[in-house]
Amino acid sequence: MSFLIFGNTIQAQQFKPNTEIGILLGASYYLGDLNTVHFNQSSPAVGLVIRKNIDKRFTYKAEIMYLNLRSDESDSDDTIAASRGLHFRSPVYELSGQVEFNFLPYDPGNPLYTWTPFVYGGVSIFNFNPQAENEYTNGEWINLQELGTEGQGTTTFPDRKKYSLIQFSAALGGGVKIAVSNSFNIIFEYSTRKTFTDYLDDVSTTYPGGDVTDMTPVAISMSDPLGTHLKDDQRGDPEKNDWYSFAGITLSFKLANKTKGCDY
Repeated sequence: MSFLIFGNTIQAQQFKPNTEIGILLGASYYLGDLNTVHFNQSSPAVGLVIRKNIDKRFTYKAEIMYLNLRSDESDSDDTIAASRGLHFRSPVYELSGQVEFNFLPYDPGNPLYTWTPFVYGGVSIFNFNPQAENEYTNGEWINLQELGTEGQGTTTFPDRKKYSLIQFSAALGGGVKIAVSNSFNIIFEYSTRKTFTDYLDDVSTTYPGGDVTDMTPVAISMSDPLGTHLKDDQRGDPEKNDWYSFAGITLSFKLANKTKGCDY
């Protein structure tokens, strides 16, 4: 009799792979030529998360996110930034796949494994579109990539090509998972994206100057809003690609498990 009870207890505590769906809410920011301070000028971020929990340690995750990155140098105390006077905003639509590792065994519904720190890594593909306001368009936000603000697509700079608005990044992050019940989790996380572009903010190389014949007046104005720089003056640092990051909370719910057998 004791053997049967012991056997049933072991079976009841065996991990059953399951799927969760969750909503992520948080704040996002970018690091690059126009901002070097974490969480500076952050904006809301929202996402939809699907997790496949393989065992107590490993989880596969797919994530769709919307972020809004921005920076404005008009009020900066930095002399270089103040003399440049640039600003931008960019919506970001991201799809990513990740693998999570739990440092502690994690099994909602099992009182022994109700929380754990975790880390994850993966890849993402994202679409962005830097924009800025300009007096030529009565304060309308206009797309910067198509203007070629650093001379892209002009005869003066034949080696400068317009950058793609679809890019890949490496997704890295971590946080803490807390099992509120056997079907509801609260997850706190911080994540960062190492991109392979220096143009999240439309800034990378040098000023094209104000006498490029095949640049429009709007493009020249957006390139150097204060009109204080000459051709080949440094505008950005092409040796450092941009990053973006977010911190947030996910409310995650386990989907009904239709497999037969002993539950938690």
